[in-house]
Amino acid sequence: MTTTGSQESKSPSELIDGRIKELGDWRGEMLARLRALIHQADPDVVETWKWRGVPVWEDAGMICTGETYKAVVKLTFAKGAALPDPARLFNSSLEGNTRRAIDFQKGEDVDGEAFKALVRAAVALNKSKSRK
Repeated sequence: MTTTGSQESKSPSELIDGRIKELGDWRGEMLARLRALIHQADPDVVETWKWRGVPVWEDAGMICTGETYKAVVKLTFAKGAALPDPARLFNSSLEGNTRRAIDFQKGEDVDGEAFKALVRAAVALNKSKSRK
């Protein structure tokens, strides 16, 4: 039995590509757009695939996860509660002490510059914690 084409033989980036293609609708387009913005904000970002199918972006620690649901694409920032959010992008998971999320809905515009600023702030926070 070969594992060619199985999840075990694919890189996390290939698995994320596959998820985007498999969605085949606005959610795939949104996830691809957000992924591109993450890479623009942090060229050193590392893509990982965790919890049996969740795209994760990391740099000196977890930045965010990208989950897809029927009505939203949810980006959950691991340390979102500690991040400045002047554009008020966080609109979900607001009650916790650590994480914050952004639910993107069909047809919603993404404030690319504000989103990239949030990603950069998450990376800076990760790097400040890893130096200690």
